[in-house]
Amino acid sequence: MRPDPQLAIDRYRRLAAGYDASSRREWPRRLRAIDALELMPGAVVLDVACGTGLSFAPLVERVGATGKVVGVELSPQMGELAAERIEAAGWRNVHLRVEDIAVADLSRFRFDAVLLHYAHDVLCSPPALANVFAHTRPGATVAVAGIKTVHPLLAPLNLWARARGWRYRTSSDHLAAPWRALAPWVPRFEVETFLLGTAFVGRGRVRDMFPRR
Repeated sequence: MRPDPQLAIDRYRRLAAGYDASSRREWPRRLRAIDALELMPGAVVLDVACGTGLSFAPLVERVGATGKVVGVELSPQMGELAAERIEAAGWRNVHLRVEDIAVADLSRFRFDAVLLHYAHDVLCSPPALANVFAHTRPGATVAVAGIKTVHPLLAPLNLWARARGWRYRTSSDHLAAPWRALAPWVPRFEVETFLLGTAFVGRGRVRDMFPRR
C-alpha cells in the first residue's frame, strides 16, 4: 500500500498535541541516529518528516551557528509546533517547510546530511526519496531510525512491531527492511537493531551519481 499523504495529515491533526510525550521512549535511538550523521560545524542537514522539531536542538548543537538545519513536515499541526519550538529557542539557522517532501522546493540547499527518524512513509515513496537526494551532496551521510519486522517464524514479535506506530504511518510496505528503497542512492547501508530486532538505526553515505573517470 502506497503512503497516503492526506490520511497522514488527517491522523496527525489528532496526534500532534501528544506527539512529544509519545516519542520519549524513542529518544535514545533519535540521538543515536543523529550521532551517526557525524555532523561537523557548518554542515547543512535535512530533517525529513521533522514532526514537532524534536531533533532540532541536537542538530543545531552539532552544526553550530555556521551550519543550517532544514526541517520538512507534511502535517500543518506538527509544523505549527515545530515553528513554535524554533521561535522559542531563537534559532536563526533552522528553516522549516510545511509541505509534502515529494514536492518540496529544496533548490536553495545542498545537504551534507539527511536524517529520517521514524519516517516510514517517506521511505516507501520513491518520489519523496528522489527529491531528497536530488539536493544531497555525494558522500553525504544518511541516518535512519524506525521500526521493522523480524523473521516470519517470530509472528508474535511481528504483530507487536506492526502494531507499534501504526497510527504514525499510512503504509506498512517493506517493514522487514524499511531502508531498502535507499539502495539507488545509498548502496552501502549498515544497520544496528534493538528491541529484539523490531527497531533499528542505520547509516550510510550517498554515492556519487556521476563519478569522474
